Amino acid sequence: METFRSDISDKVFPISEKISAKTIRNSILKIIQKEFPHFTKDHYISQNELNKYRGDAISDYLEKEVGKLSELENTVLNSVTNNNTLSDKIDGEEKQILTLGQRIADKVASFGGSWTFIISFGIFIFIWISVNILWLVNKGFDPYPFILLNLILSCLAALQAPVIMMSQNRQEEKDRDRSKKDYMINLKAEIEIRTLHEKMDHFIINQQQELFEIQKIQIDLLNIIINKV
Repeated sequence: METFRSDISDKVFPISEKISAKTIRNSILKIIQKEFPHFTKDHYISQNELNKYRGDAISDYLEKEVGKLSELENTVLNSVTNNNTLSDKIDGEEKQILTLGQRIADKVASFGGSWTFIISFGIFIFIWISVNILWLVNKGFDPYPFILLNLILSCLAALQAPVIMMSQNRQEEKDRDRSKKDYMINLKAEIEIRTLHEKMDHFIINQQQELFEIQKIQIDLLNIIINKV
């Protein structure tokens, strides 16, 4: 297998990872030259080494745009630099152990906001009123104006409201987490697109150089043939 030696680390890499400094963007080249002043456009670097400096360039760009990088931006940069996916981190964050109170709050909020609760509670009130007025002839345990029923309804509303609010707070936390994950994914997609454009530029430049070399060889061959003729 053909190899080459990097002009930065002096390490040996496969020839497939060889990248000429002529194809590196000036912004990235300046970052490399800050650390290695001797590195010029006549030198070569490996793909893995270039990825590190691409991450540094992206980090500098983000710091100029948004200021100090947050934990989210650092996570995305590490993912881009190390060629990792964000799905593992996102799936890991979603696996949360709920407490008993949180599970109860979710179930109460789910049941309290359903037609099942409305219909069943309407039937309960209808039976309560019917029993006291029709069966007990308004002389039962809760005659009109149904003071006990009003007390039950008030207590139910007083208890149900904070439980539903607890569930809504948890839902807001989920929405914030989802927004953070969407931001991370969109940021990585933008960075990957920028990197893809750079790789395409690198590929086109290399291809053009190869075509120029082939054309030179063809011209030399034509000159030889012409001279012989």
